[in-house]
Amino acid sequence: MASGAQGKGELVGLLRQHNVTPSKRFGQNFLVDPNTIRKIVDLAAVGPDDRVLEVGAGTGTLTRELAKTGAQIVAYEIDPRLQPILEEVMSGIENVELRFTDAVEAEFEGGPWTVVANLPYNLAATLVLDWLVLPRGPERFVVMVQREVADRFTADPGSRVYGLPSVVARLYGSPRLAFRVPATVFYPQPDVDSAVVEIVSRTPSEFASAAARLAAAAFGQRRKMLRRSLSDVLADPAAVLSAAGIDPAARPEDLTAAQFLSLAEAADG
Repeated sequence: MASGAQGKGELVGLLRQHNVTPSKRFGQNFLVDPNTIRKIVDLAAVGPDDRVLEVGAGTGTLTRELAKTGAQIVAYEIDPRLQPILEEVMSGIENVELRFTDAVEAEFEGGPWTVVANLPYNLAATLVLDWLVLPRGPERFVVMVQREVADRFTADPGSRVYGLPSVVARLYGSPRLAFRVPATVFYPQPDVDSAVVEIVSRTPSEFASAAARLAAAAFGQRRKMLRRSLSDVLADPAAVLSAAGIDPAARPEDLTAAQFLSLAEAADG
């Protein structure tokens, strides 16, 4: 087993040795730049007392670097073709548990957990948002996602990409864009750039779930004024908006997560 992060040559060699070609079905774009891998691990800042969940372990490039921190790692990989590669690369590393199943089945008992992963593009946004709202979900995410997804998580009100993911990320956590990643550090090279996002979970308001539902309804008709887009979920949207101190003529992209909370509280009262 090599001691450093896998470069492109080593990764391509492993794939060829095991007759594996990257799968579009699983959204496989393998990270092959050792510097980017180390930046992710440094940002994760985990150690022997931490529990880490990795989604899409691939050929173990990131997994192996995370293991050096001493953290207890559970690494998920759904592609059965990669099992012999991972078992070979992880041989002798005792603080990594490999699970060859879908990460959506992951449980977060015995935490707290930090999710550190180069997430497959086809499930990144859904997986992060689903886990973020769990009552006992991960306490922190350090994840590589498609640049567009990163922008949506971290967008501010008024931005053209501000939407439901932006609101939910702030209702349940504190998101920030850590750094951008060019397509050239992947094999195969994707058509889009990526970014690493950090989201720190926090205890949500008792109205967070209701606020997310209102935001979903509003952004479902984002071109309409709120008094119209919320008419299917509120009996008197104009009155509720006024009670929350929000202009009924505003549009969903004008509201902060805190204002959606105020709206949910006003609707409850």
